[in-house]
Amino acid sequence: MYLCMKFMKYGIIGTGAIGGFYGGKLAKAGLDVHFLLHSDYDYVKKNGLQIDSCDGSFHLDHVNVYQNAADMPVCDVVLVSLKTVNNHLLRDLLPPLIHEQSVVVMIQNGIGVEPDVQAMFPGLQLVAGLAFICSAKTEPGRVNHQCYGSINLADYSCRDEACMRRLLDDFISAGINTHQVEYHEARWKKAVWNMPFNGLTVALNTSTDKLLRNPVTRQLVRDLMMEVIGAARHLGVRNLDASFAEKMLTTTDVMVPYSPSMKLDFDFHRPMEIEYLYSRPIEEARKAGYPMPKLEMLEAELRFLAVNTGGCPSA
Repeated sequence: MYLCMKFMKYGIIGTGAIGGFYGGKLAKAGLDVHFLLHSDYDYVKKNGLQIDSCDGSFHLDHVNVYQNAADMPVCDVVLVSLKTVNNHLLRDLLPPLIHEQSVVVMIQNGIGVEPDVQAMFPGLQLVAGLAFICSAKTEPGRVNHQCYGSINLADYSCRDEACMRRLLDDFISAGINTHQVEYHEARWKKAVWNMPFNGLTVALNTSTDKLLRNPVTRQLVRDLMMEVIGAARHLGVRNLDASFAEKMLTTTDVMVPYSPSMKLDFDFHRPMEIEYLYSRPIEEARKAGYPMPKLEMLEAELRFLAVNTGGCPSA
């Protein structure tokens, strides 16, 4: 029987902008971290992993990297930072990495992620990871961390309080600003930022700074935020009101000009995470009797672009 030990072994599924950054920070701090890689496996195995960070860049010369999950060791904690469009792969990727007490942290965007993964693995201990970070990976073995970098961890089905505490301590000791928060509040608070900015930057072919500089689109962003807040409150989420929308606007005002993950996916001709970022929260709100008409329109536009456009909309 596995127990939560003082030194835990970490696995990273999805070594991109998010998994590469947080996994890299944990590895830099001396923790035992193992990375699953795909397209840049050969590059990282030969050259290591580079984190270009506003908080201080660093290079990991020797990284535990694998091309196949079956070759990885069993881990106490697995960080999943795949795009949600690839979550069906978890049926094959997770089993070789987990034991009966493993904790899996879903560092993904959207509403409904954990319930669906729990349905795949009924006994699995799940934690939601809500990352507040501007980060991108646009070349092999190099993560560009532009600003922020904190993460909130929310217990979804973790039975082991000691492991949850150890997980928090490990992140904090690695220099990551980390807090434990309530699950539903955390997921919907993240949606307040994600739902307006991800979709609008795609639909309008723009970046966060341009959206907020224009009075018309700034008001539209605020309106979309208020739809998310209204839905969350209707579903019983606490500690979420108009002041949080203003906080998100102010926080984004001082960010570097940024293209959210959905904009990058669209620009690089990759599938967009429409299901969990838009369809699921809209469906949950609708079932509870709360329509989200502006976000429903944005979802429809994104689905049109996903089918009918092979690249970025013309400027």
